[in-house]
Order: sequence, then structure tokens, then C-alpha cells
Amino acid sequence: MSRPLRILVSNDDGINAQGIRTLERIARALSDDVWVVAPETNQSGAAHSLTLSRPLRVRRVGERHFAVDGTPTDCVLLALQRIVEGPPVDLVLSGINHGANLGEDVTYSGTVAAAMEAILFKVPAVALSQVCESRRHIRWATAEHHAPRVIERLLAAKWPEDVLINVNFPDCPAEEVAGIRVTTQGKRKIGDTLIERIDPRGEPYFWIGALREETEHRADTDLAAVAARYVSVTPVHLDMTHRPSLAVLRELME
Repeated sequence: MSRPLRILVSNDDGINAQGIRTLERIARALSDDVWVVAPETNQSGAAHSLTLSRPLRVRRVGERHFAVDGTPTDCVLLALQRIVEGPPVDLVLSGINHGANLGEDVTYSGTVAAAMEAILFKVPAVALSQVCESRRHIRWATAEHHAPRVIERLLAAKWPEDVLINVNFPDCPAEEVAGIRVTTQGKRKIGDTLIERIDPRGEPYFWIGALREETEHRADTDLAAVAARYVSVTPVHLDMTHRPSLAVLRELME
């Protein structure tokens, strides 16, 4: 390119999250032209939701740093359509998420949704997450050490425009990472456990509980890769059409 790579950084954990500060440092190792547009508050689990019932506010928090009182999808849409001035964005990096985005997590994840929104605008996008056993102890240094190499290799690959890349870093010190594996999406359903309690006013409430933990995973999955201390790189296709069903349904319906 005749100009520096223009990178947009976003997330779902909010503008003040440690993960986005880590990701900004990673982005700045790749380019001097970095913009940060992220939610005002934590939007974990927001998925690919847009704010339609009220106006959105944008707050400038620094040079090329903006907070939006909406979802990760709102942030990327506004950044690409209005906030980022001058040349178009060349790459969107979302994260680094405070915890894994593995298996079915991608359907709930605001981190992945920010990358998804970029893909809809035909901007290459990577979602990055740091796996952790305890959310009180996140190995940000592992992601920071390995992410630049992963991103540089992805940029060289020039993946299809309707595919986002979902990257998960294993929960181990940077020097103990075994390598990089390209993986498929595993299966690990969130929300199997519902906790029911009574609040101080005597009213019932529910809390979505822990993940369903699997002891074994298919070898080529994201879940198996991070369990074996590999960085997992999963291409996620936005076209969710199940093509093998087309012929059967056409015969029945048409």
C-alpha cells in the first residue's frame, strides 16, 4: 500500500477494558494509523445487535479514541460510516476479549459481532480472545506476544471477503504456547445451567449459569486446540445457508 495500514480497534468489554488497551498496542506494532471506537460499557453477550429504539451518542475520549453508548455492532457501523475520517479502514481488530470465544460462543459474542459487522462492509476483520480459567487472572501477555505474528500471516493470506477470523489464545504463559492451529468451530453450549433464587423483595429471578464442560473434543476443533496450548485460528463464514438441504427442500416446496 502507498499509505500505512489503517486499523480500527473495537471490542465488547468497553472502552476502558484492559483487553482493548492490549489490542491497541498490538495494532500499533503493525501500523501508526490506528483508530479506537468501543462501547461506553461492557456489552458482553450482545451478539450482532443494533440499537434501533433510541439515538446513539458518541464521546471523544482522546485523539482517534471514541466511546459509543451502544453495542459493538453500533461501534463498528458508526466508525466505518461516520467517525473515521479520510482513507477507508483496511482492517478491523476486535478484542482482546476477557475470556474465550469458542464453539457456540461465536453466536453470542459481541467481540465476534464487531468483526462480523466489518465483514458486512467488506473490511477484513479478526476477533481475538484470551482464554482464561479464572477471570481474575488473564494472561494478556500471551495474546500480546503471539497476536502480531498471527495477524501478519493472516494479512499475507488475504482470506475471502465474507469470512471473519476468530482467534483464541490458550491459557498458558507465552513461552509455553505450542504453536498455531487452524481449526473448526467446536461445540460447547452456554447456558445449560439456570440458577433460580429469590430476591430480597421475595420475587424470583434467574441467573444463566456455567458452560457445559466437555472432557473431550474433536481433534480439529478450536476447543481441542486451546486445551492443547495452541493458538486457535478459525475462519467463520457469514453465509449460514445449509447447502446440502437446498435440493431436498426445493423438491418439497417448489
